[in-house]
Amino acid sequence: MDDGKSTTPEPVISGWRVILSDKGRLWASRVVPFSDAEFDAGAARTVDADTLEELREEVERQEGVARQVSGQAVS
Repeated sequence: MDDGKSTTPEPVISGWRVILSDKGRLWASRVVPFSDAEFDAGAARTVDADTLEELREEVERQEGVARQVSGQAVS
């Protein structure tokens, strides 16, 4: 039965699954895991935040760590 409540806020973050917990906390988990080197450098596959904007910022921080490891640092 559809109660009209979505468990995924819109818009979603490309490449990440976004989940809204029953407590109202937002979580994002990367669909494709980071490489071992990216993980070892500190890139976290799952992050959380209070707002979608904060979640997007946290996801970008993780992607930035990965880019530095792979030599694709943001210019």
